[in-house]
Amino acid sequence: MPSPPLAWWMGILLLLFSPPALAAATMDEACLSSLRRSLVDPDNSLRNWTKANFEAPCNGFTSYLTGVTCNNGRVYKLALSGLSLGGAISPFVANCSNLQSLDLSSNQISGSIPPEISALLNLAVLNLSANRLSGAIPPQLALCAYLNAIDLHANLLSGQIPDQLGLLVRLSSFDVSYNRLEGPIPVLLANRSGVEAAAPRFNASSFVGNPDLYGYPLPPMRGKGLSVLSIVGIGLGSGLLSLVLSFTGVCIWLRVTERTAMMAADDGKISHLMPEY
Repeated sequence: MPSPPLAWWMGILLLLFSPPALAAATMDEACLSSLRRSLVDPDNSLRNWTKANFEAPCNGFTSYLTGVTCNNGRVYKLALSGLSLGGAISPFVANCSNLQSLDLSSNQISGSIPPEISALLNLAVLNLSANRLSGAIPPQLALCAYLNAIDLHANLLSGQIPDQLGLLVRLSSFDVSYNRLEGPIPVLLANRSGVEAAAPRFNASSFVGNPDLYGYPLPPMRGKGLSVLSIVGIGLGSGLLSLVLSFTGVCIWLRVTERTAMMAADDGKISHLMPEY
């Protein structure tokens, strides 16, 4: 597990040794300013994400920043869905330590999912769907014990689904469909509680669109069968081999027959010409 960046630890120290209100503002400011720098905003949707607003992102339950919801002076939700945003997700988003919902869906964000998100211990909703995220799903997300919704569908994620995610007992919504994931589906994400007739924890729609993903509730792993071209090639090869063998057999039979006939003829000539004694 990679170590959190130095700035994250500095934020933690500020939180521990500063007055609560100042520490909270500093943490949220670092979170929002870093996230803004890491994102590309072609439509200028984040035009009010300015340094002045970062210094006091919340006024009680009020925020003047697009997509930011505040609760008791802290950033409570980040909802930046469908804004054509590019760039990457800053690992410093972990500084929004009171965050309970992070929605960056339906954008064009690339790069990996920062494992530092695991520091958001109050996070309940993580929606990063319909982007261009790649790399593995961080197993560290299992540290967000309050997660009840993870939506990562329609990305370019690869590797296996971490088994650790099955330990999130509050998880009621899970979608990793239409990625490039592979390997077996973790048993705890498809657990039927030992009752054969019971419904799975998450059904096939949560996993479809990953050709190399297998296991209940998807079909079992398929053997690496022969392709159509391979089958056709084998058929043609077998037919050609049979034809060659048949032709060779006929040739040998003709040679033997011809030789037998010649020997019989020679015997006839010898018996006819040699005088009897």
